[in-house]
Amino acid sequence: MKENQAFNEMMVHTPLCTHKEPQNVSIVGTASQGLKKEAAKHNGNIEFIDLATFNAKNEKDVDIVILTDINIDEIVLANIRRVLKDDGLITFSTESFHKNEDKLRADLQLVGQSFWIAMPFRFGHETAILASKKYHPTADIILQRSDLLNDLEYYSTEIHTASFVFPAAQHKALTGIAKR
Repeated sequence: MKENQAFNEMMVHTPLCTHKEPQNVSIVGTASQGLKKEAAKHNGNIEFIDLATFNAKNEKDVDIVILTDINIDEIVLANIRRVLKDDGLITFSTESFHKNEDKLRADLQLVGQSFWIAMPFRFGHETAILASKKYHPTADIILQRSDLLNDLEYYSTEIHTASFVFPAAQHKALTGIAKR
């Protein structure tokens, strides 16, 4: 897994500050101590599990799924849809526009079939996607949560919002694929 503070903070705080009231969060894949430390800054039931344990879940009671180092595909997405609540959201790493535009497009198209919003965001040298059934990551940011987080090196409310902004040519190239 990518062991850097920007990754830990953005992969945790971006979705957890977007969802109105996340009660059950599944962080699937490798979780570093830094990522666990960031997750501990939030209330609710946060579980760190591997993909096999996640796939065995039966109940539709998860508000947020964070994939740390799991590549999303149709099977992973089907299991996410099975356990995610109707207002749930997911976050996962993908490739940057410059490194592999086709992979970014494919990931956006895949989750765009199941989610009302599917938006890429960038931080450091990473690109991730936040896909949501209800909450928009910039319009619905919970300021009472994002502004009050302590002991941060990278994440802020302003970084959260700015991470969804792409240069004009990339924005245009992703229009119709990214669901904003």
